[in-house]
Amino acid sequence: MSVLRATLRLGCHRRAVTGPVRLVQAAARIVPASRRSYVNTASFNSHANVAEKETIVKLLYNIGSRKEVEQYLRHFSSVESHQFAVIKVGGAVLTDDLDTLASSLTFLHRVGLYPIVIHGAGPQLNDLLEKAGVEPDYIEGIRITDAKTLEIARRVFQEENLRLVEALEKLGTRARPINGGVFTADYLDKDKYKYVGKIRSVNKELVESSIQAGALPILTSLGETPSGQILNINADVAAGELARVLEPLKIVYLNEKGGLFHGETKKKIDIINLDEEYDDLMKQSWVKYGTKLKIREIHDLLMHLPRSSSVSIISAEHLHKELFTHSGAGTLIRRGHRVSRTNDVSKLDSDRLRSLLEDNDPDVLQGNTSIAKYLQGLAERDVQIYSDAAFDLFAVVARPQGDNGIPFLEKFVANKTAVLNNVTDNVWQMIKKDFPNLTWMSAKDDSNKTWYFERADGSYSFEDRTLFWYGIQNLEDVQGHLKAFSKGSPSPIGPTSSNIASAWEGGVGPSYANIGGVRTYSTTRPARATIAPTSASSAKTRIGLIGARGYTGQELIKLIDNHPSAELAYVSSRELVGKPCEHYKRSEVIYTNLSPADLPRKEDVDCWIMALPNGVCKPFVNALIPSSSTSSSSPHPLILDLSADYRFSPDWTYGLPELNSNRTKLLQARKVSNPGCYATGSQLAIAPLLPHLDPHAPPTVFGVSGYSGAGTYPSPKNDINNLRDNLIPYALTDHIHEREIGHHLGGISTAFIPHVAQHFQGISLTVSIPLNKRMEARDVEEIFRQAYRDEKLVRVLGGGEVPEVKHIAGRHYVEIGGFKVHSGGRRVVVVATIDNLLKGAATQAVQNINLALGLGEYSGIPLPQ
Repeated sequence: MSVLRATLRLGCHRRAVTGPVRLVQAAARIVPASRRSYVNTASFNSHANVAEKETIVKLLYNIGSRKEVEQYLRHFSSVESHQFAVIKVGGAVLTDDLDTLASSLTFLHRVGLYPIVIHGAGPQLNDLLEKAGVEPDYIEGIRITDAKTLEIARRVFQEENLRLVEALEKLGTRARPINGGVFTADYLDKDKYKYVGKIRSVNKELVESSIQAGALPILTSLGETPSGQILNINADVAAGELARVLEPLKIVYLNEKGGLFHGETKKKIDIINLDEEYDDLMKQSWVKYGTKLKIREIHDLLMHLPRSSSVSIISAEHLHKELFTHSGAGTLIRRGHRVSRTNDVSKLDSDRLRSLLEDNDPDVLQGNTSIAKYLQGLAERDVQIYSDAAFDLFAVVARPQGDNGIPFLEKFVANKTAVLNNVTDNVWQMIKKDFPNLTWMSAKDDSNKTWYFERADGSYSFEDRTLFWYGIQNLEDVQGHLKAFSKGSPSPIGPTSSNIASAWEGGVGPSYANIGGVRTYSTTRPARATIAPTSASSAKTRIGLIGARGYTGQELIKLIDNHPSAELAYVSSRELVGKPCEHYKRSEVIYTNLSPADLPRKEDVDCWIMALPNGVCKPFVNALIPSSSTSSSSPHPLILDLSADYRFSPDWTYGLPELNSNRTKLLQARKVSNPGCYATGSQLAIAPLLPHLDPHAPPTVFGVSGYSGAGTYPSPKNDINNLRDNLIPYALTDHIHEREIGHHLGGISTAFIPHVAQHFQGISLTVSIPLNKRMEARDVEEIFRQAYRDEKLVRVLGGGEVPEVKHIAGRHYVEIGGFKVHSGGRRVVVVATIDNLLKGAATQAVQNINLALGLGEYSGIPLPQ
């Protein structure tokens, strides 16, 4: 069993660790005392000087490389503040390391993170019980809590809680003591354990309110029955139940040892990947008693949480190194990813592999090869293929032709998730085990070069490339590789469409690049002379995109890149700032981080697309539309919102051109709300039958979406391992699309039941429609044909053919068919399929923009043949 933690120290050498106390002292000198209490993610940009923030973050560079630190800061700030971390603090830490703990928590607060702290007080309680003449008693590791013990426990918990809060506030960090009200509990076994509780519910609102007020929540592990009886709860158990509700990225157990240690070698275990190691680990002779219980509890907890969550066991002193460096300092426990190997290309999930390569393989992105061509060539050669279960990484080793050749690593592609979870190093260790010797090559200026050098025994550079190798004792063995290499061959052994392609930069994944020295997109084009340029205008329509990280944003960029009359002017994403926009090939556009105040100053933009989550875009819209401006003809750029924020607003045009008179309204629109994906397909499946609906029985829509519809932020609904052989229903009533469907079909009632499945993209909608009269299938089909006879993005299937989701993925239209009428003649079932990322989002957005700006409705949209 391997539990060694690999490091990703790309381009840097580890520097001496600066203690958290010194880091906080330095931070305190930078941030004025009057402002320290609200330095959080939401307020940093608006309240703190950018230079101050950068200086504070630079203090973290003392424990890791800049890229590591910035990667983790972005990762931790990608979720809601209360989902960063739950930190369980042992009682011994409060006794022996209170100042260090307060300093560590304060520094996290300085950089805008809000850990939720829950602490125990076991040693302190034992001391007080001894002084009171009460002997601690345990059954199966659980403390028996009688009335006297509970009385002392309550007092000691309050005292220790207040000590930690006061230590934090001395450092200028706001903290809120929470001694009750979070955990509602029942008696675990009143006769056996007395006043010991079993948690039945968690009041997370109390925790969230503390964070919203800018204060760190400091919790004790006391619970209460519904009637108000206080119960003692094990702090580890309380931390686990809290994590189950909040689903944080990190669960941290602070102890004085600083990690979990191997019972035989006595060495600290760096990392445990549960998916691969749990069964074998639990069979080890040294894994018993408390250690076995702890590992089992962590395993059960992580199986409940999204795969992005992990547990760290660490000391307070090294908390920062554990959180902000790849090498870490304590024991990291995570679900991990199973890595498989095969030599049969047909056994791979081609759709997910294609998605990985399209977004991350430089050879594909630069147009050097096509995926189909590469996979076809791969099937004809002797190769070993490596991939993880989630297809976040793909590697290929070509075996030599002959007995004495050296294998060649020809491809190594990984996305950000693979790097964050160290899948890259797991695969590398597997490759080294399978191939005792290996060669590979990279560009001379490759940012991963230090990583390669650390794994190579030797190298040879020629012109703009470097050949690496390991496990080769006699250089004569690599002479053939050197000759092919010097002649410019992409692979020294056999034909291949591309050489090694590493898509992750400096260990931080393709989503990030250097932040400093960002070159903003510049233009010499003058400000817009007209509000809505016509198709005859020689100047291209310039589009700004706010929020481009998600899948829809990527598809929009691709469509704009191929649009004959439009170009991408600005693309804004907080997480991708500074990185070139890879999906846009026409010219170089760099991701920026535009604030609402920046938008009115970009006078060369004809249209702003808001690709933001629900409830987020209002400040951007308000910045573009003065409060005094109510007329739809006000001189502001076209605004298209992809969220649900304005889908019910009478001041906005609902952008479903095929529905009723929406196409006419779009021709003069300045504010367009893009429909939801489910809502688009559902309305198109119901609208032709509106005159024939039974007024007493609403249509029912059974919808199944691919997991791309759950977005890019990790959750159980886009965790492919959770979805495997599974179908997840959610939002079973009152989903916003249910209201949207009925509202825009004239106020009818509908029932909508969404599900998410294991395919990536595409929606299948099975719609059961009660009718007000008897009809036959051919009548229904003819109604649909007449309704959509002139629509280029709606295809009506005949002969009872049922649309399938596999045929719609990657297509820009909607397919409608089925048309099966119940034997009673008064209910018809219609099936519609739609790609949620295209006609359900990006394609529809381009269609709406074209109409509003007079560019030709289908300009830039690939039409069905």
